[in-house]
Amino acid sequence: MARVTGIGGVFFRASDPQALNEWYRTHLGITQPDLSVWMQDGGPTVFSAFAAATDYFPADKQWMLNLRVDDLPGLILALRAAGIAVETRPDWDGDGSYGRFARIHDPEGTPIELWQPPA
Repeated sequence: MARVTGIGGVFFRASDPQALNEWYRTHLGITQPDLSVWMQDGGPTVFSAFAAATDYFPADKQWMLNLRVDDLPGLILALRAAGIAVETRPDWDGDGSYGRFARIHDPEGTPIELWQPPA
């Protein structure tokens, strides 16, 4: 049976696409098609709908990005040094069986969950 093999792109509207693309490139290392295609490392991807009433991310946002990272503490330090607010909560990490988590927002308010999977 034919099947989907991965995510080919994430496309969304922005008030200032060029500035937002640059923010993602500068702070998260995600390149855009007009610069070069972002080649992801292999690893798990969660694709999951949430209940409309979820409080896992803001009610005024239809979606949230979850980005897999390889060094969450190092990325948190770099983001904070760049003046980007980073939220961490012990209850997000639980017993560590799902890894470690932090949250940021892009300049247009999109919530971004940073996820370092367990070793």
